[in-house]
Order: sequence, then C-alpha cells, then structure tokens
Amino acid sequence: MKISKSSIMLVVCAFVALLFPPQLSAQGHCDHSGFPGPKLVEFDAPNAGTAPGLGTQPLANNSDCAIVGYYQDANEVFHGFLRKPDGKIIALDAPGAGSVASSGQGTAAYSINDFGVIAGLVQDANNTVHGFVRYPDGGYCVFDAPGAGTGGDLGTYAFNINSLGTVAGEYFDANNVSHGFVRWIDGHIATFDAPDASAAGGGTAVCEETCISLEGAVTGWYYDASSGVHGYVRRPDGHIIDFDAPGASPLPFYGTIGSSINQEGTVAGYYVDPNNVAHGFLRRGDGGFTTVDDPNASMISGEGTGLFSINFFGALAGSYFDANSALHGFARSSSGTFSEFDAPDAGTGNFQGTRASTNNFEGEVTGWYTDGNNVNHGFVWRP
Repeated sequence: MKISKSSIMLVVCAFVALLFPPQLSAQGHCDHSGFPGPKLVEFDAPNAGTAPGLGTQPLANNSDCAIVGYYQDANEVFHGFLRKPDGKIIALDAPGAGSVASSGQGTAAYSINDFGVIAGLVQDANNTVHGFVRYPDGGYCVFDAPGAGTGGDLGTYAFNINSLGTVAGEYFDANNVSHGFVRWIDGHIATFDAPDASAAGGGTAVCEETCISLEGAVTGWYYDASSGVHGYVRRPDGHIIDFDAPGASPLPFYGTIGSSINQEGTVAGYYVDPNNVAHGFLRRGDGGFTTVDDPNASMISGEGTGLFSINFFGALAGSYFDANSALHGFARSSSGTFSEFDAPDAGTGNFQGTRASTNNFEGEVTGWYTDGNNVNHGFVWRP
C-alpha cells in the first residue's frame, strides 16, 4: 500500500468534524495499577495473517493508552485496528476500501490523538490512496489533497493528527512525486514543498505518526536534485527551514530524516553517515544538534540507531541494530537514561527483532516485533 473528492465532500467532512470539536484539557492517564514494574505485553489483531511478512503492526499510541495500526489478513488485505486501553481490539475498515487479495488494498490507521480521533489511509479497488479521519463515534471523513494522482498507489497519505484535529501527510501526484500537506479541522488543505526539493529526486516527504505539533509545525525530509536527503521543519505560518545533521552523508539516498516533533519544537530523527551507519539525533528549536546512539548499537555498515518518536517531556523511543542485524527497542528519558527492551518472542535473525514506533505522554512505547518466522506482532512496553 503506497494508499478527488468534490467540494460537496469537503463541506460534509468539515461539518462532521465540527460535530466533534476537540477541546483542550489535561492529558490522559494510563492506569498502571495492575503493572507495578516494567512490563512488555505482546498482542495480535484478530484475523491477522500468520505467513511470513504478514501480521500486526502498531504505529501509534495516545496518552490514554489506545493504540492504532494495521494488520494484513491471510489474503494480504490491509485492515486498520484500534486497541483500547483494556486490550480489546477493533478492526477498522474505511469506506471504499478495496479487498482484492495480494493487491495492497485496504485500510491503515497511522495516528490517534488524545481525543480518540484517528488519521490514516485507505486504498480503493482502483488502487488509489485516500486520507481519512475517523471520529470516536465511528464516523469517517475520507479526503484527497489537491493535485493527488489516481491509481497505481498514487494519492493521499494521512500520517499524523494532533489534538486540534489538524492532519499532516503527503500525496503523490500523477508523476509519482511526493508533496506535503496540512489539513485543518474545517477541511481546508494547504500543500507544500521544501524550497530545495526536487521532483527529479523524489520530492517532499512527511514522516509518520508523531510529526505534527499542537501548534501545527511539521517535520520530515526531502530529496534534492541528486536524491540527497535533508530534514526540514515547516512552521505553522508555512515557513520551511531545512537542516542537515552534522556528519550526515551527502551521497544519494543518504542524509538526514526528521521523524518526530514535540511541542518544544525539538525534532528527533536519524541520519546516515558516510560509512552507512545510522545515528539518532535531536535538533532543538534553536538549531543545535545532539547525536543519540544506543550504547549497544552496532557501528558497522548498514546498522546503528534510529529515533522514531519524542514526547512532550523530551523522552525518546527508537530501535538499534546489533552485530547480527537484529533490532532491539529502547526508550531514552529526557535526562539521557536508556532503557532497552525486547519482545520475548522476537526473532534474533537478520531484520528480525523489536521495532519501537511511538511513545506517549507517560513514556509507554508501542511498536511491533518480527518473530523467527518473519511474522509481525504488536507490543506495548510500560516503563
């Protein structure tokens, strides 16, 4: 799954959104009374496939301990899911989702805010991808970014939603070039490209799950004319600042990836150096950088450390490769203390293991692990 409505649909979506306006309030709270110490819980979505490459992949969690993601069934059709704080899992299928076996069609939920509003994408029977917002009552609003292409995995990819209901993502045009977009709760969509992004290189990408702040700042990366990779921050006023982590390689398809942004404007991400080793980084709002490497990360070519999420307090979630190219999860506190974890049933072979995705307000981490048979499963780690 790589997954244009009329002006009438825009009005309908805006009306539905206004029926459920987010209200700013205190952050949610996860009940840890039954879990007195660190604990990792594994889970699978019902009906998830069990063949290699299939299974359950959580992508994001909110401050109430709800988790969203997707799973592939035995026919390799995608379905979104919502795992409630009590562990109950609900399958999500957006309107218009295709269901052709082995086609990449279906639904994927990418982000959930603290009011239970979900953003994701749906690929239809014609292989066009559309963004969606799902409200807590189960209603959907499906939308397309202006200029999005159709067919062939082209279309609109909604990856992020903040607590004001603002959605960020990317779309692929008819020439398969990616561009960023921001969609406000009233349905208005603004598209954007980093100033030095090149259509020849690939365009502008918005990262997934936690890449829009409450104020609406967005991070991601873009490709220059030589396919070099650079990070950026798009401010709420539309101004875009690009950046390169110190030590990032200038070679094509190497460089700097912005993968998360918090309310302080700090970006977490990773870069690849000239030796093809990945390193995590923090970029502060003043432009200063800190390199973050897990102490046990392998520093040989093709391995290293990746940061994927930063929460309100500056705590981090990520994964690192060991010398066997197996993945391990970690959390890093704002003071710099690492806590490493592995799902008990994670495989230890090449590209198997535990892959963290996001951390919430309380530092809980969700993600997936790949077992020894290369099947994916979900997990949540509680600090």
